[in-house]
Amino acid sequence: MMNPNQQPPRPRMSPPRVQLVAQDAHVPQDAARVWLSRLGGTSLPADQTANRAYVERRLSKKGGVLAVHQLPNLSWVVWQKEQGSDLGGRVAQNEHARAKQMEALRQMGGQLQKALQAEEVETLWLTGDAEADEILALVEGLGLAAYRFRTYLKSPEKPPVDLTEIQICSAGSAGLHQGAVDELSALWEAVYTARDWVNEPNSYLSAPQFAKEVLRWSTQTGFHAEIFHKKQIESLKMGGLLAVNKGSVQPPVFMVLEWKPEWPQGTKSDEQKPIVLVGKGVVYDTGGLSLKPTPGSMDSMKCDMAGAAAVAATIGAAARMRLPVHLIGLIPATDNRPSGEAYAPGDVITISDGTTVEVLNTDAEGRLILADALHYAKKYEPQLVVDLATLTGSAVLAIGSQGAVVMGTAEDATIDAFEQSGLAVHERLAPFPLWDEYGEMLKSHIADLKNIGGREAGAITAGKFLQHFTDYPWVHIDIAGPAFLDSESSYRGKHGTGFGVRLLLHFLKRYTQ
Repeated sequence: MMNPNQQPPRPRMSPPRVQLVAQDAHVPQDAARVWLSRLGGTSLPADQTANRAYVERRLSKKGGVLAVHQLPNLSWVVWQKEQGSDLGGRVAQNEHARAKQMEALRQMGGQLQKALQAEEVETLWLTGDAEADEILALVEGLGLAAYRFRTYLKSPEKPPVDLTEIQICSAGSAGLHQGAVDELSALWEAVYTARDWVNEPNSYLSAPQFAKEVLRWSTQTGFHAEIFHKKQIESLKMGGLLAVNKGSVQPPVFMVLEWKPEWPQGTKSDEQKPIVLVGKGVVYDTGGLSLKPTPGSMDSMKCDMAGAAAVAATIGAAARMRLPVHLIGLIPATDNRPSGEAYAPGDVITISDGTTVEVLNTDAEGRLILADALHYAKKYEPQLVVDLATLTGSAVLAIGSQGAVVMGTAEDATIDAFEQSGLAVHERLAPFPLWDEYGEMLKSHIADLKNIGGREAGAITAGKFLQHFTDYPWVHIDIAGPAFLDSESSYRGKHGTGFGVRLLLHFLKRYTQ
């Protein structure tokens, strides 16, 4: 049972509603409208043809978003220009060019959202002659950019006006169907939920409270969730999770989530082995006795459960979308604090598979709790395991916040599929190697492993440590860079981004095909 003293649910912001309406639907005269042209096109709505010279002068070279207000209307024109590919290698040039086109439209959606907010627009009508996927990309960016986290703001005298409804009556919407719109709504809901969890401070979101939030989410979206408490964790001998939790006044939790479609028993689908998603759930990381500095480090460590947030949010979205794939989610959750009882550098701990680990740095805690979860995943005999974690500063130093680091033991085709999904949704992945020599850096004189490998290749040695606890096809994604942003970045916003949700959902939809 959950602790009755845990806090009540928070009011949360909902994404805009999207409605498909007939192409010839009557648009109210005073409605806020956006005209989206097809790729390379320069079309205009009939009431703006007199403004063609002005629009062409402003948009013909680079495209973009332009306000062409003509009272009583609020109107914007969006022209999109060709986005060439600048990427070589394994991904096809035309595929990358199309991905850049979709990203440009999402970015325009983010730009448009700022304009709508300034004009206090609640309902928007989208018209034009763009293709269906172009419409969805613009609307996706618009909805993602509309997110706000206002939980702790004093209520203003005048409540903010948010975009609450988008009416699509574009010529290109003939290629759209309600299912695509419903999936977009489910994606928004999942990203908003992940962002909310990441943005919540540890003063509210302790590990037990996080479990309570996930239980509510499971009821809301339709997947099964089970919470293991400290006694169960002790019975499973999860020494990594228990060690990291020793300095905390809050108990750890281990969450087991499951989405399984209602397939007929005995069918090939019903016997399908699951895909297991594992998320690091350190709800706050001080570094433990290996204490972090505060500025630019500890002050943002409420985000150290972003991998767990992405996993739980993704499974909820998969249930909403009724994806035909059996998913298991595993989330070890705790905070990492110093105290008289905290684990210390020099300690030797035992992971649930019996591996002993010499702890040389208590700030390398994420890999310890993930080790227990990765070992637990073996019981499912999974076809694939994917872990998401804000694991290392080394990943941030390597590629910044523009993408995540990926490595693993899964087949090249699986890693390639993740890269392609990353390009498609602009949650890009940079593959790193897992050469045997990196394992030498983790050897200890007094235990089976040590929990750090030295200053070099820190993101890789962290992954190499995790590999020790796997015996199945496995992908590790280090999202430390893009999970939490200190400054605003278009539709990704500021602070919690929900990185990983859109990546996982795109991959899972393609994987099931």
